[in-house]
Parts: sequence; structure tokens; C-alpha cells
Amino acid sequence: MLVMDMFNPYEHEDAELLSRSVEEILRPLAQLVRAAHERPDIEIVYVNDNHQDFAAGPEDIRRRAIEGRRPDLVEPLPLPPGCAFLPKGRHSAFFGTPLEYLLRRENIETLVLTGQVTEQCVLYTALDAYVREFTVRVAGDCVAHIHRDLADAAIRMMRSNMRATVVPGHSSLEH
Repeated sequence: MLVMDMFNPYEHEDAELLSRSVEEILRPLAQLVRAAHERPDIEIVYVNDNHQDFAAGPEDIRRRAIEGRRPDLVEPLPLPPGCAFLPKGRHSAFFGTPLEYLLRRENIETLVLTGQVTEQCVLYTALDAYVREFTVRVAGDCVAHIHRDLADAAIRMMRSNMRATVVPGHSSLEH
């Protein structure tokens, strides 16, 4: 399960629009992370924008997010011990990260995508997963958007072009 870009300081142009959507997904996503952490057959991988600070580690990225404009959207999301945390500099969770190596090493074939932003990072990660021949699932109630119409189009693209399955978070971990 990939948790993308949830440690966000919300200090960007579209922060207000995005934060409204994050408010809706935060509870189901936090529940999904906790449920996944209880399952030894599920790997949780946090992939988060490093906001162009290439020296930042997980603690730095999370702290900066908590110190940002919306700590209420960061603090409830658990970062369970033992989870991989991959900083990224661009949209796709694969671009410039060791994600593919980690997934291949662990013999993972199916990815459950969660986090933000549906019409950006989630979409680009889904495409990169698809071209690498991973099975893609999107936890539909655990992805946030900036623009609803673009998110709906992105979901349609993931379904039709990337053969993604879009399911509620609580059923996304089923085999």
C-alpha cells in the first residue's frame, strides 16, 4: 500500500481546495493504514514530496507538515514503525526513488494507491505502476483531489487505460 504525499504543510496555491478533500479522506485513510499495519502480508510504503529539500528525512518532512497551516490533517495519520518512507522530488512515486526495487525485492505484484493528489501524483504513479506491470488498485475513499472534475477524469483514465480497480479503502486490501 502506497501512502502518497500526506505529510503536506498546505502552504501552496491550491492548499485550500485540497485541504477540503483531505478532510473527507483522513479518517478512512488513517483506519486503512492501521488495518494494513496489523496484517503481516501488507507492506506500507510512504512516499512523500520532499518539497525540494533533498537533505530532508521522514522526521523532517513530517515535522514541517505538522508545523504548517493544517496540522490537523497531518497528526491523525499514523506513521507505523517499520514502514518504508521514500522522499520524492516529482509527481510519480517511482520517479527518482527506489520504489520499484523495493517492490520487486519483496515480490509485490499489486499496489493499493492512497493519498493525494488524485489528478496528479496518484494518476502518474498509477501509470508508472501499470507500465511496470503491477496490478493497480485505488482506494477511492482514501485519495484526495484539488479539482473534482479532474479527479473524476483521472479515476476514469486509471480504470480504462491502466486497468485499475477502484474500491473503498476497507476492501482494498483483499486479495
